[in-house]
Amino acid sequence: MVDVVTVGLFVSAVGASMFMAWTIGAGSAGSTPFAPAVGANAISVMRAGLLVGVLIFFGALLQGANVSEAVGRELIDGLTLSTSAAALALIIAASLVTVGIFTGYPIATAFTVTGAVIGVGLAMGGEPNWPKYTEIAAMWTLTPVVGGTLAYVIARQLQSDSYREDVLIALLGGAVGLLLANIEFALLGPDDEAATIAQSVASITPGFALGAWLLTSAVFALAGGTIVFGRMQTNPVRTEQQFALVMGAIVAFSAGGSQVGLAVGPLLPLLEDIVPLLVILFGGGIGLLIGAWTGAPRMIKAVSQDYASLGPRRALAALIPSFAIAQVAILFGVPVSFNQIIVSAVTGSGAAAQVGEGVSTKKVGYTFLAWGASFVGALAIG
Repeated sequence: MVDVVTVGLFVSAVGASMFMAWTIGAGSAGSTPFAPAVGANAISVMRAGLLVGVLIFFGALLQGANVSEAVGRELIDGLTLSTSAAALALIIAASLVTVGIFTGYPIATAFTVTGAVIGVGLAMGGEPNWPKYTEIAAMWTLTPVVGGTLAYVIARQLQSDSYREDVLIALLGGAVGLLLANIEFALLGPDDEAATIAQSVASITPGFALGAWLLTSAVFALAGGTIVFGRMQTNPVRTEQQFALVMGAIVAFSAGGSQVGLAVGPLLPLLEDIVPLLVILFGGGIGLLIGAWTGAPRMIKAVSQDYASLGPRRALAALIPSFAIAQVAILFGVPVSFNQIIVSAVTGSGAAAQVGEGVSTKKVGYTFLAWGASFVGALAIG
């Protein structure tokens, strides 16, 4: 009898994890990365939904380990979540996110999952992990400030007549290339650990490690800037749209790396002795992909059209800071919501428009309220 109950709870926990992965794919991870590109008319809503599913799947596989470990093991000290507790936390979080999907207001997924896991863990008698909470609180607080500010500054500069547009866009391309050379991917490091492309190249030449790292970073930055600059000379408008589309793809990949941990993290202590982490991430990635293909278009429309009317320039201004912030969160293993990242950046870039053109203040206000209520509600219910 005990074995039957245990198996039933285990199946419930896995089912809740897949349900959570679906809601994330349909919500924050699936909808927000391509929303600015859709707003800039660089891609249609349906094509964005199809493409984002594939990208977040591979992001989950190659960058999902850090956040998964944090959600599964670092939110509560002194105990490991039981099977029933993991299932309960995931069901609570997924239910709240689902409400956001069908009402059109993006609920911060990281807030609901983190709140539910902490609430359930404390109820079981666990101890708060205050250093991790401080790290998470700092990331959540700084994300809208830093992301919105950077997006606003970039958008204002792109609108300015003081600088050549092709040079500014090329500099942004160089910055993206530099970031790509220095973000971590699974299996690039020793013993199947994560490492950056620049680190991998540096490890091949131990006597010239620093120089190799700098040279690789410089090559990626120069390549990104040169490609964008060359294309700007022939068709500037189309180049900006294509750049926005590429950034949407990069941000979608980053979304998979960040968000899969919110779905499978609570299961790690239960599954780590049964299957490798890569298999767990594969399952979570499949859930994200299905969610993106079946539910993301509605939220893509909500974020791209309801928050701000974006052109290609403001889309770039929103996506580049979003990419940088997402990778910082992945690096430090901090669960962060892509709704928060993208909506803050969209708001900042939209604010750079003339009064009356940009941001729906009422919509943004309701969104911030939903973020706070989702964390408190998940914590209390858990």
